[in-house]
Amino acid sequence: MDQVVLNSGDTAWMLASTALVLLMTPGLAFFYGGMVRTKSVLNMMMMSMITIGIVSVLWVIYGFELAFGYKANSQWYGAISFSGLGGVVNDLTNNGGIYPIPVLVFAAFQLMFAVITPALISGAIADRTKFTSWAIFVGLWVTIVYFPVAHWVFAFGNKVGDTVTGVGFLAGKGLEDFAGGTAVHINAGAAGLALAHILGKRHGWRKESMRPHSLPLVLLGSGLLWFGWFGFNAGSALAANGIAGLAFMNTQVATAGALLGWILVEKFRDGHPTSLGAASGAVAGLVAITPACAFVAPWAAVVIGVIAGALCSMAVGLKYKLGFDDSLDVVGVHLIGGLWGCISIGFFGSHAVNSIGLDGIFYGGGTALLGKQAFGAFFVLAYSFVVTFILGFIIHRTIGFRVTRDAELEGIDLNEHAESAYEMASSSRGGASA
Repeated sequence: MDQVVLNSGDTAWMLASTALVLLMTPGLAFFYGGMVRTKSVLNMMMMSMITIGIVSVLWVIYGFELAFGYKANSQWYGAISFSGLGGVVNDLTNNGGIYPIPVLVFAAFQLMFAVITPALISGAIADRTKFTSWAIFVGLWVTIVYFPVAHWVFAFGNKVGDTVTGVGFLAGKGLEDFAGGTAVHINAGAAGLALAHILGKRHGWRKESMRPHSLPLVLLGSGLLWFGWFGFNAGSALAANGIAGLAFMNTQVATAGALLGWILVEKFRDGHPTSLGAASGAVAGLVAITPACAFVAPWAAVVIGVIAGALCSMAVGLKYKLGFDDSLDVVGVHLIGGLWGCISIGFFGSHAVNSIGLDGIFYGGGTALLGKQAFGAFFVLAYSFVVTFILGFIIHRTIGFRVTRDAELEGIDLNEHAESAYEMASSSRGGASA
């Protein structure tokens, strides 16, 4: 096997990127927590936080090997030895080529992707989910859905000389997904759609006000997501190099474009640009640019972002027309934004900005790349939706996935956690009267 010397600069960048991606899950907790009602804040945030614990432990036991373990000619899943990552401590990363970073650093980086993906799903079923059932679902879902899909998309095989074996199914088909438009966002969005149908509508949906209880929390969460996303996208270069710089710049300008696109739609449609719209637009842009960030030029990233903001702003209303209660617009933002971002590479992809990428339609590459992107996107969508629906149905029919009506109306925080986010102590004025 080729020998590569460990590069301290690349390793330092990957450690920093890993920390940035971990920050995204608490950021998501704030983002989602601010969007629900006062009586559901803690439960919503805990649904994100519990994924960190569950997925981290499973990742060490078998998750990393299932997603990235080397198995010759295995397109669907990696090898599992249950070594607890003990066999990779002194190795350098070989995922389609030897990178001068330790395998454990790569494993830690990919762990954070595995953590946030199921956390994204939770927004679709806010206000009505049993916490224990959610925890069980997370463990099963990452095992059956996320780990295999990560292998399909992110496993580029073991390279020895000019020979590469063990490439994931979709990676082998030529899918271009730099940082997880399919494995993370389409995957989570399709799962959220399935669970929203399994659990049904919240009591009082479309009859009672279910407005966000704290827009400052929403803005704080979106800001933390935006900050952490630089590690998510630029870190996926696995090195501190020009591709990381391209992904970094594209992440910034696409997110800015989407923010503007969303609030412009609000201004013309509703008469008022909102803070919720700005935060949601930023997240939509982050979602859309994730698969494309290292395959398109910055000008194209702006276009992708603006379209994502406008498209997702209009898509969130589909739940009312189609009659499903996607509480925090996981489908409208992550599924629709992820689909657009993945497919947009077929139009804006440029070999000139990244030598491993193909040219899209606007660069004279024809429709071949567009076909590969559409196939990969909808393949993951179908797999995630079907398997999640089956898994959710089994949990719902056995231990139950939804809290009782009384618990939901009284407050899921008190019933599931025996806590309240805000303790409103009564006070009385002492002393002489005015």
